[in-house]
Amino acid sequence: MTIPVEYYFVLSALLFFIGVFGFITRRNLIAMLISVELVLNAVDINFAAVNRLMYPEGMEGMFMTLFVIGIAAAESAVAIAIIINVYRNFKSDSVDSIKNMKW
Repeated sequence: MTIPVEYYFVLSALLFFIGVFGFITRRNLIAMLISVELVLNAVDINFAAVNRLMYPEGMEGMFMTLFVIGIAAAESAVAIAIIINVYRNFKSDSVDSIKNMKW
């Protein structure tokens, strides 16, 4: 018994909108990063589901998913390094604390 592809699309849409909502409403940099990761995970699920729906024998969607996972890992590493530097300079991880950044 296999799970219908539509369920994957619903899960992907749910993750995407939770991520967008979290990114818009949160003021904490770490919470915003987690929200971006949720959006990227929704994209991964969508790639895999579309691949299964359109090309059941192909692996293109799976390869794109692996590529997005690699990009997300690099993005997370850079974002955490930036957040650590912001915290060191401003003693806060809030977006409001870095609004006054000047050259």
